[in-house]
Amino acid sequence: MIKILFICHGNICRSAAAEMVLKQMIREKGISGIEVDSAAATREEIGNDIYPPMKRALQERGYRCEPHAARQTVRADYDRYDLLIGMDTENLYDMKRIYGGDPGRKISLLRNWAGEPGMEIDDPWYTRDFRGALRQIEEGCKGILRRFTV
Repeated sequence: MIKILFICHGNICRSAAAEMVLKQMIREKGISGIEVDSAAATREEIGNDIYPPMKRALQERGYRCEPHAARQTVRADYDRYDLLIGMDTENLYDMKRIYGGDPGRKISLLRNWAGEPGMEIDDPWYTRDFRGALRQIEEGCKGILRRFTV
């Protein structure tokens, strides 16, 4: 079982969207053995659902939005998950602070999986381009599936 945790600032836009996208891709391809979840690097949105404009962007692209309540990642997540995937470099900084580093080299950026090392998923909270961020997320999720399926 491969366990993946997506992380963004508040867990209401990018990481929540990545969770919904990858889960649906896994269902549609009939893949087993991959568990997916998401969390925040901060506490400010704990308990909140997916941000409505991101939820609309997901639904417009045909993604099912499961019930969601934002949560903050905790140190124990480092041992629980095989991959901890952040959306931007600030997320990576926060993750390493929370986890006490990255001794197992489990932390990466989502766009690394799309063959775009070092590139960030644009934050639609600021850009207001939820569809554009979703396209970037989809490419990263496709890259993850290429890596773990034949």
